[in-house]
Amino acid sequence: MEEIVNKKAYEFSKTGEIIQTILIILGALLVPAVVPQLLQLIFGKTSVIASNSQIVVGSIVNTALIMAGLNLKGWRKLILVATLPSLSAVGSGYIFGNLSKPTLFMIPGIWLGNFSLIILMKYLYANKKLNYVLSAVIAIVVKVAFIFGVLNIWMALSVLPNKGMVANTLRNSMGLTQLITATVGAVISLLIMKLGFEKFSKKI
Repeated sequence: MEEIVNKKAYEFSKTGEIIQTILIILGALLVPAVVPQLLQLIFGKTSVIASNSQIVVGSIVNTALIMAGLNLKGWRKLILVATLPSLSAVGSGYIFGNLSKPTLFMIPGIWLGNFSLIILMKYLYANKKLNYVLSAVIAIVVKVAFIFGVLNIWMALSVLPNKGMVANTLRNSMGLTQLITATVGAVISLLIMKLGFEKFSKKI
């Protein structure tokens, strides 16, 4: 596991690595708290874009998770990137709104899902040199399965409601929305690699 955690897909200069680390970690921390407010300010609280801020924020966060998987190494950095987004999102209350309290129970599942996405991208793409698309598909499916699985466990135990509007909203938020945002994040990450990293770094 230690070897996988320290595996990277691209080699950067020391300065480039520091800048990338700071951007990814700050993005994971600030995006869930800041972007929803900006969307409300620019488009209005009742706008379609502001009302669906989880899609926007989730896509950016998943991009950070995948980029961390490809280019950051070390337990501390990876754990920070995996855990900060959910804490920031729930703490700010802008993304989940009235569901922020029920979502607290989902934090362990979200952490597990995020970390699985990071580790599988490291293992499959950076370490095993598997095709990027196939690596991303496997990692995304596993991430969503972990998060949706934890949700269903809580619902089965009646910790979270399993019927009604709240239950349906939670299922959508922890299921389909997670799948969409992770997929968008994988596409954005691929574009970043093709348009940026391959010009300024060396593939290992």
